[in-house]
Amino acid sequence: MPYGISDSSTATATAAPSRVPPSRSPGGVARPPAGFGGRVARALRHASPALLAYAAVRVLGLLVLTEWAHREHRGVRHLLMRSWDCDWYLKIAAHGYTDTLGTRIDANNLAFFPLHPMLVRAGDTLFPWLPRGAAGLGIALVCSFLAAWGIFAVGDRLYGRRAGVVLAVLWGSLPVALVQWMGYTESLFTALTAWSLYAVLTGRYMWAGSLAALAGLTRPTGVALAAAVSVTALLSLWGRFSVPRSPHPLRPVLGALLAPLGWLAYVAWVGLRLGRWDGYFAVQKLWRNDWDGGVETLRRMQGLLVVERPPLFLAMVTATLLGAVVLFALCAGDGQPVPLLLFTGLLLLIVLGSSGVYFPRARFLLPGFPLLLPLAVTLARARTRVTVTVLTAAALGSAASGGHMLLAWLGPP
Repeated sequence: MPYGISDSSTATATAAPSRVPPSRSPGGVARPPAGFGGRVARALRHASPALLAYAAVRVLGLLVLTEWAHREHRGVRHLLMRSWDCDWYLKIAAHGYTDTLGTRIDANNLAFFPLHPMLVRAGDTLFPWLPRGAAGLGIALVCSFLAAWGIFAVGDRLYGRRAGVVLAVLWGSLPVALVQWMGYTESLFTALTAWSLYAVLTGRYMWAGSLAALAGLTRPTGVALAAAVSVTALLSLWGRFSVPRSPHPLRPVLGALLAPLGWLAYVAWVGLRLGRWDGYFAVQKLWRNDWDGGVETLRRMQGLLVVERPPLFLAMVTATLLGAVVLFALCAGDGQPVPLLLFTGLLLLIVLGSSGVYFPRARFLLPGFPLLLPLAVTLARARTRVTVTVLTAAALGSAASGGHMLLAWLGPP
């Protein structure tokens, strides 16, 4: 669905429902301008239904996991704070990165981007009495709500408040949504992505580029966000595309230059640390993360089809990947805004085109929340009873899937 061309302070999507501007009363009398704190408080109140519903969904998932883990005599705190990738980030925060390439498969910690471990180290320094891993979990919790808020803001801007609420709840009800409350990077990356895309939709290209740069320091797929922001910012200069324009021509240029800096800086730093220009890509090869255009992905899918009883978790991953492709086609058919299509399209190309490990790919798609917009809009237009029923079923399914992912699946999520 196309949206209007606007400047950085007054951008209004033409596809969005008419809403009373927050600076005016219903009678049309201008209110006194609020400061930054007042604007944030007003925006937070506007987003509160989405945040409360998101919290309810994730608390349900946590309660199911806790009861399931108790029955199996497993420690929930260890699972959420120190298992699998959590431990990689904790070790980087404590001891730093290696300075050699080595030859061991899946062993070089330079494959993990630095922003999250830097924040973990800062948290451990500020709160040394906290148990190991608490800082990483705390960062994930805070960022999950920032992500839900940003996701709501995007949905609200394009299709109205109800759609924004549904979009945030759907994101919190995905099959692998439990990792949003683990010491992983998905919540941090999604928060940066959501607010960067929102900044693009409102013509704030400097903000968009800065947040995309931080996302590029968080995950390898930050390059997809950087490309989406940079291309949209440059397209806005032509004035021939349905992309938000800025009244200051220099700002889109600066935003376009800022967006890829985080990803490029880390890739360059790894090359310097290892003494070879392709150091980062050599590390990725040790993790078997070459890009083969999807050959390995199709091979794994075909392999699962011939198995009489494929592992439930891998079947869920496959269903998620196929569903994401269908949703992207629906997004493109709806004429979704250019930056959202660019980001989700590039994210799908990276995730589906990789020859790396198969099982975490549903998790890798968590930041691709714009893919959920067709579902969110449909549910927002449905009767309340239908919407509540579907979202409740999704929340229960997510809770069951999260428990299975951490307790029944014999591997990392």
